[in-house]
Formats: sequence, C-alpha cells, structure tokens
Amino acid sequence: MNASPLLSIPEPAPSSSADGRSLPDRVTVQSRLLASIAYDPDQFVLQLEFLGGTIYQYFRVPRQAYQELLRADSKGAYFNRHVRSVFR
Repeated sequence: MNASPLLSIPEPAPSSSADGRSLPDRVTVQSRLLASIAYDPDQFVLQLEFLGGTIYQYFRVPRQAYQELLRADSKGAYFNRHVRSVFR
C-alpha cells in the first residue's frame, strides 16, 4: 500500500505588524506554543508571539475569535483549529 504525501499548508510570513511595529495591549498567555497575543479591533489584526520569539499576524480576524483564543484552555489547540489555516 502506497502512502500519499501530506499536503503542505503555507504558513503566513512572520512580521511585527502591518507597519513594522508590535500591536499595543499585548497579553502574556500560559501556553506551550504561544508567549503573547495582541489584537487590533480597528483593523481586525491578530498578532501572535510564539515561544521562540517569532511574531505572526493574521488578517480579518473577528473580535470573537480573539476572545475565544484568550479563553481557550489550550491556546495552541485553538490556534491550530481555528486560526492557523483559516486566516491569512
């Protein structure tokens, strides 16, 4: 039986923010994946800092998704299911 290759989902390019700066009101979180989370409600930008220090931003993220991420028991699991391959 031949195994089929896994599809590769492209990751968003890391960045600080649309204009090169970190978003204000960054929240430090308890997570094995994430160090902190920030959200810009005016531009619907979610910015995630991973434990290694890399920062990614995701666009057109509704405020509800940001709030659910903050409340999630597992921030990493929520990110993988509801953010990673959903928002650019």
